[in-house]
Amino acid sequence: MPDEKYERLKVLARERGTSVNRLVDGMATLMIAEHDAETRFRARALRGQGREQEGLALLDKAMGGPSPD
Repeated sequence: MPDEKYERLKVLARERGTSVNRLVDGMATLMIAEHDAETRFRARALRGQGREQEGLALLDKAMGGPSPD
C-alpha cells in the first residue's frame, strides 16, 4: 500500500477512535457482505428468468387487480 494512502487511513482511524487494522477489517466485512448480497441476488434472478409474467400476475393479485383466470 502506498505510504500516502496508509497515512490517510491512520488519520481516518484516529478520527474514528479506532486502529487502522480495525478500520480495514470493517471495510473488508462490508465488502464481503456486499459480495454475498450480490451473489444471492444473481442466483435469485437466474431462478426467476423466464417467469416474469408469473411474477407480475402475482403482484397484480396481491394488489387486488384483475385475475388472468
